[in-house]
Amino acid sequence: MPTSIIRYRKVSDIYTTYQLQLPDLQDQADAPHCTELCTLGDRFTYVAIPAGVTLPEQPKQIIDSIEMLTYPLPDALREQIKAASPHIELINERVRAAISERYSLADEIKLLRTAPSPEMQAYDAYAEECRSWGRAEKAKLGL
Repeated sequence: MPTSIIRYRKVSDIYTTYQLQLPDLQDQADAPHCTELCTLGDRFTYVAIPAGVTLPEQPKQIIDSIEMLTYPLPDALREQIKAASPHIELINERVRAAISERYSLADEIKLLRTAPSPEMQAYDAYAEECRSWGRAEKAKLGL
């Protein structure tokens, strides 16, 4: 079963902000963790819930807004979440950093000018390996 994504609306009063209560897994380093992905303009907050994770009882102030989204997400919503999520931006940055550790921008431009070549094939293979890692990380978040 893949990671599920739920959405809900945070509620604030003069004393506190009521938000989704996540399981306390601090003492379990290998346990799957829930990830708050983003809050979109519709004021819904989107959270990735890994398979097998059970949420604790939720505050009554938000319980009516909690909704499990169907998988796969509609393309437009998935793209909105990906564009707004700092977690997705971090994954993208790590992919870019992995590629740039091996190939400078000047190297990449040179490879484009000299393509096709064995060096370009090696670059393509490495870049695809990095992108595959990024896609796998996004899939862990249900995206």
